[in-house]
Amino acid sequence: MPKVKVRNLSGKGVGEIELSDTVFDATVNEAVLYDVLKAQLASKRKGAASAQTRAEVSATGRKLYKQKGTGNARHGSRRAPIFVGGGVVHGPKPRDFGYRPPRKMRLGALKGALSLKLREGKLQVVKDFELAEIKTKKLVEVLGKLKVDSGALIVDGDNDKLRLSARNLQNHSVLRPEGVNLYDLLRHEHLVLTETAVEALEARCQ
Repeated sequence: MPKVKVRNLSGKGVGEIELSDTVFDATVNEAVLYDVLKAQLASKRKGAASAQTRAEVSATGRKLYKQKGTGNARHGSRRAPIFVGGGVVHGPKPRDFGYRPPRKMRLGALKGALSLKLREGKLQVVKDFELAEIKTKKLVEVLGKLKVDSGALIVDGDNDKLRLSARNLQNHSVLRPEGVNLYDLLRHEHLVLTETAVEALEARCQ
């Protein structure tokens, strides 16, 4: 079982913690990571593009000109797709692009991303993340001491002081253990977990 040093908010080591082999030392399957990430990004798409068909276009219903004798083609409606402002043939309509991969695939991708962070030395465990007050400046100082100020995903339980202190930070995010996902793990350089978050993630990935 891999061992990781536990730090306090000053960046000093205060002990060690053993991480689960099945969660933090799993095989990294790039194909699974790709498929799950693609599904997650597809679910974020709005799918709001829409075009009007000839039945939906607002235009006169009068015939453009008489059927015969003008030398023009026999048109019957200004709404026809051939005219500027007419309806669109087979145009886009609002749709849902989302789909959900199997649970084993999603868990495999999550374990792979957690294991990747550990192998790259981008995972840190802190004793707890108890801040004295809601203050973004103080949180920035803590992240600097932990050497994760370039961008970090911080995972803790119900911690309002941490969440509110981090909401204005562009490169940092705070999530609860049940909300940890592949997209957020990959888009942040560092991962910071509290001891309670480690336990919750290990229980979630069993």
